[in-house]
Amino acid sequence: MQQHRIIVIGAGYTGAIAAGRLAKRLHRDDVAITLVNPEPDFVERVRMHQLTAGQDLKARPFSEMFAGTGVELKLARVTAVDADRKTVAVTAVGQAGPGEDEELEYDTLVYALGSGWNTGGVPGVAEHAHQIASRPGALRLRERLAALGAGETVVVVGGGLTGLEAATEIAESRPDLDIALAARGGLGDWLSPKGRDHVRKVFGKLGITAYEQAAVAEVRADGVTTTDGTTIPAAVTVWTTGFAVHPIARASTLEVTDSGQIVVDRTMRSVSHPDVYAVGDAAMAMGPGDKPLRMSCATGTPMAWQAADAIAARLTGGKIPKTLLRYFNQCISLGRKEGLIQYVTADDRAVRAALTGRFAALYKEVICKGAAWSVANPLLGMPGRPRRVVQGQPQASAAVRTTA
Repeated sequence: MQQHRIIVIGAGYTGAIAAGRLAKRLHRDDVAITLVNPEPDFVERVRMHQLTAGQDLKARPFSEMFAGTGVELKLARVTAVDADRKTVAVTAVGQAGPGEDEELEYDTLVYALGSGWNTGGVPGVAEHAHQIASRPGALRLRERLAALGAGETVVVVGGGLTGLEAATEIAESRPDLDIALAARGGLGDWLSPKGRDHVRKVFGKLGITAYEQAAVAEVRADGVTTTDGTTIPAAVTVWTTGFAVHPIARASTLEVTDSGQIVVDRTMRSVSHPDVYAVGDAAMAMGPGDKPLRMSCATGTPMAWQAADAIAARLTGGKIPKTLLRYFNQCISLGRKEGLIQYVTADDRAVRAALTGRFAALYKEVICKGAAWSVANPLLGMPGRPRRVVQGQPQASAAVRTTA
């Protein structure tokens, strides 16, 4: 029996977890699992604000994380997906010269390319602002911040989780700088009263200026201008207003939403192409209350579990399990010494209960470490031997066609 070829594109939290979980669920003789990613090590995206502030993160090479699993890492950048022909076009990276272009054929595709920063079409963002949605972006900002002199101003645009974490982390690590945050609404207005009060307390302690009801209309080299005409000077502007999905799905024949997310069913299977599964920020999946799941590690991880388990069940003739897709809390670091754990309803609405202070910071650190640990331990202690693929499942040869 020829091996069933599973290609996972993207090795963030969701892609890496899906690849590892599939390797644990399925017998190595029956499947060939290839993980395509342009970098050789795992990036803890939830710690990019720490990297920006000058902290060094633990190296997590995929060669160690997937040692002995049978998962093959292919260092390449995905350039296109042809869901009708069941191929993925990639360009190899890490070579001295231009990378070789290849076309990989799959029997099952797990699309986990995730998201990047979203400029929102605001003039000047792409030219003048920095982003921390990726490691390269965080490292560029880190270098820029290191070059700033005392008293210079950094404006963080965006009052969501990323904005709060970036502003407080930078302010704590560089108390000599003037840090400000511009929020479209009120500061922490989605939090409970206790949560909002704690954010304001930390901002006051760190000397962060909060501009509320201040939607930014333009970014310049020397600052930003809000929609009401207010000018906020800045030597550095950090843009954290949200995420935009990778454009490759929209360029394919996969059914996507207006935002470019792949439309999936309850098992994370594409509604237009049953050989494709999408997880994480790249997928439009519905949660409690029939509300779209928020782009976050908190929902991406169970989505990856669901996709991997559904693929394994369908290939082995087993029953498809249902993973709980809901929210429990929002974990926010406010520097290394302060944190906020905002408890929420299943559909992500804040409730009165919240943890604050040093204990909340430690709680958030445990969550971050657990998220990274789950990549290398995708079954979370669940026992069971790898199952054999049922004879008669769609199979194909493992050919790779070179196109350039």
